[in-house]
Amino acid sequence: MIAIDLGSNTLRVLQIDCKSGEFLYEYQKIVRTADNLIHTGVISVEAKERIIEAIREAASHIDFSKDKIKAVTTEAMRRAKNNLEIIGEIYDRTGIRFEIIDGNTEARLTISAVINRLKALCIVTKNGFAMIDIGGASTEVAFVYNDEVVAQSFPIGIVTLAQAYPSLEMLKSALPGKLEPIYEFVTNITKEKSSVDIAVATAGTPTTVAAMKIGLDFETYEAKKINGMKLDFADMDVQLHRLLKMSEQMREVAVGTGRSELIATGIVLFKALLELLGKKECIVVDDGLREGVAFEGCKNSD
Repeated sequence: MIAIDLGSNTLRVLQIDCKSGEFLYEYQKIVRTADNLIHTGVISVEAKERIIEAIREAASHIDFSKDKIKAVTTEAMRRAKNNLEIIGEIYDRTGIRFEIIDGNTEARLTISAVINRLKALCIVTKNGFAMIDIGGASTEVAFVYNDEVVAQSFPIGIVTLAQAYPSLEMLKSALPGKLEPIYEFVTNITKEKSSVDIAVATAGTPTTVAAMKIGLDFETYEAKKINGMKLDFADMDVQLHRLLKMSEQMREVAVGTGRSELIATGIVLFKALLELLGKKECIVVDDGLREGVAFEGCKNSD
């Protein structure tokens, strides 16, 4: 089974053995799907070409013709006025047909992957957990209780924020207003339900901060070293300060080409979301939508 997640910033591919649950091959590449989307309302030609190039690169490592493929795409394509045109051309040139999934489906699949990883890490909660999934153009926030999941997707992400606000100071000033719908959601849920025990964070910002904390860079990153790590506000402040002091060349080594501005934006958003949840720290999980798509694909193929 091959799962492909075309996010608003990154293309992520996973080949899984459905019988053993073993991850056979993992691939990801920054494609900046949502680049300039906030200004133009469309996926650019340049972004489309980056996506196609990345798919072909992944296909040079995995034989796409010998496995079932499930490919999904999220907020950037949900928002783009030319989404069907772009998806059609990607299919014509690569043979990969993407399904645009809604925010609720994105959250549900991501939650299933996070729950699976927490079980593997033997992390058990009595009163459930809150999940933060910060993407390029959307953020999913969920409360996962033993018998119920309440989740919502919000059209706010690190690519669109970074391109809307030229400086971190401008972003910090505007962020409280941007986060009002999330604040309302969190407030309503916590009033109706009991408080959750822990916060869990997935996606590129928390995993990158966790990697920097233990001395890993973009090339040496290992998910198994990241899964289960704890991050607090001090960790975020320290790594943001480090990132901003680095030269451009050092930043590219640390977090990947073209990602430093996005990660800096993500840290500011990440801290604000954790504060909204009333938590001082979170557990980092590398698994996300890609893994959720793979697990569901395996179940449906039984």
